[in-house]
Amino acid sequence: MPSSTARSDLLTAARSSANEGTRERAREAIGLQISIFAFILVALVAVPVFGFRPGPISGPDSVGQYAAIAAAVTAAVVFVLGRIVAADPHRERPLGVLDIIDIAAFAFAHAVIALLGWTLMAVILEAGLIGAEVFPIPVLLLSGAAAALTAYVVYASATHLDLQLLAIVLATFLIVGVLASMLTASDPSWWKDNLSALGMTDDLSARTFNLTLIVAGILVTTLARYATKAIPGVHPRGVVAVRTCLIIVGIFLGMVGLFPVDQHFALHTGVASGMAVAFGVLVIALRWWLPGLSRTFLLLGYLFVAVIVVLSILFAVQYYTLTAVELIAGTLVFTWIILFIRTVDALTQDVAAVDPE
Repeated sequence: MPSSTARSDLLTAARSSANEGTRERAREAIGLQISIFAFILVALVAVPVFGFRPGPISGPDSVGQYAAIAAAVTAAVVFVLGRIVAADPHRERPLGVLDIIDIAAFAFAHAVIALLGWTLMAVILEAGLIGAEVFPIPVLLLSGAAAALTAYVVYASATHLDLQLLAIVLATFLIVGVLASMLTASDPSWWKDNLSALGMTDDLSARTFNLTLIVAGILVTTLARYATKAIPGVHPRGVVAVRTCLIIVGIFLGMVGLFPVDQHFALHTGVASGMAVAFGVLVIALRWWLPGLSRTFLLLGYLFVAVIVVLSILFAVQYYTLTAVELIAGTLVFTWIILFIRTVDALTQDVAAVDPE
């Protein structure tokens, strides 16, 4: 027969599991209710916007444009609502400045993903249905459905946000932000200079590019804090060193967008170089700072650094353009950061499974 202590532990675990299940069902219900509300509100607002007239699929004053803007606003509001109201009902301390910045940055990232995602969807549909118009009733239904789906997905993201999901959000945000800047650049030959040329003009494309880098830098610093918060079995100095290098990468990335190369050449070049140096130091010293990481991941980091060095040499001898080097190096750096976050999260979960305390 189990002892009274064992029975008490079993009952406590059962109650905890039941409470978590109830909370999850409540979150699902709230998510559905928010989706329904978003559908109705956006559909009703579409009535005066379109005057109950048909509209084009994409482009100015189109259904796609309205749905994308409505979905972006919905994403930002729903994410903030999910993080502040429903994600942690038993929060022990009030939100600090860093918490508010984190929430604002991720809300903006979700909004940008929704805006560009629905815009791209409308452009693809327009290419397949050339000359077609959307009738008045479908205008309401489609725009409301886009907002409802966005609200449901974003609420689920806000209430289940963990390191794995944070990494996905960062990757998606960077991809859609940079691609949008490339596709809308006023200078079609920007790539002949360097990647930073996307942020040199005063048009919307340049603002999108620079703002993408600034927010991405904030997201990297956020991930650096969360990913290194509870790494098990390592010396605290190693964790501090890893966190410091990642925060430097995030801050310098934001400064790259904050100081365009045509206005602040020396500062822009300096922080971009500093970001590369911080990444190289982190990859090389990681085996001593976090000895619990897999050998495969460490070797992959060395390979990434070697590729970046080789590309830099090829640029120095004028074999590769600077744009090609920056694109490949940036892809490798952020791929490594995302893999690092997932690797650390897996390490933490494995140790917690063996020793819950």
